[in-house]
Amino acid sequence: MRAVFYKTYGPPAVLRVRDVERPAPKPDEVLVRVHASTVTRTDCGVRAAKPWFARLFTGLVRPKRKVPGIEFAGEVEEIGLAVTEFAVGDRVFGVKGGANAEYVCVHEAGAIAPMPVGIGFEEAAAVCDGAALALACLHKVQPLKGRSVLVYGATGSVGTATVQLARYFGADLTAVGNTKNLELVRSLGADRVIDYTQEDFTKNGATYDVIVDTSGVHSFGRGRGALKPGGMYIATDGLRNALWALRTWKLGDKKATLGVVKYRKEDVVFLKKLIEGGKYRAVIDRCYPLEDVVDATRYVETGQKTGNVVLRVRP
Repeated sequence: MRAVFYKTYGPPAVLRVRDVERPAPKPDEVLVRVHASTVTRTDCGVRAAKPWFARLFTGLVRPKRKVPGIEFAGEVEEIGLAVTEFAVGDRVFGVKGGANAEYVCVHEAGAIAPMPVGIGFEEAAAVCDGAALALACLHKVQPLKGRSVLVYGATGSVGTATVQLARYFGADLTAVGNTKNLELVRSLGADRVIDYTQEDFTKNGATYDVIVDTSGVHSFGRGRGALKPGGMYIATDGLRNALWALRTWKLGDKKATLGVVKYRKEDVVFLKKLIEGGKYRAVIDRCYPLEDVVDATRYVETGQKTGNVVLRVRP
């Protein structure tokens, strides 16, 4: 089968599309014929071994997993002997390592569910990663109904997901983004928007119960003045924010924490229901054929993408 492959850490140019052995499902797995996958910020960090300590999990000298990608949408090609939830031909989507390939094996109990009715493979492939991290952040501060929430970096994969999910949970929502995407963010449910090229949310005098920094650009140290007493600053990235989380755990009434994602079936099923109810949609910036994975990755690493970047594994 065709797959994206890399055997050393490095820049996007280390990625290649080559033939690799097709996996075979274990008794509790399904083999998915992948139609679409994505390139995410997580993929880029793993490939580049950044931050450096990530090598403790991904491989000290060279990557343990040679095929990148975590999101997929496709059709069940084969099922293991113990599988009861899925059948051959089912359209499915979810999260599984090694998804930038024509086939991937996924545990039946893993982060996989039937595709939402009414959407295609490309949109389905772009649903889960950003939304799973957004849910991990927002679950830390539930209930959100009526509480003031600011989302910084509201136009990326995690940001567009956080805006929609915070709106669903009933937050009073302010979103920070760039000029070209302000109308998009409004359409996703923001009550008000801030153009970061024109205004600094840390200096305009407004305060919030929750700040979600989806970009890793800011830090609790800079943003705590915009928190109300007892407020929470949630970051998705940044070593300095990890240090702030340790420091504020017992000191002060304003806290910092990190959103740590865990991919779960129940979250995939939850997102499926939201999509079918018209409460959530994946935002897609660009689509690339699998063979152009290097170009797709370079674009993701510009930090200028809006929503998600999709790889078409099958035309």
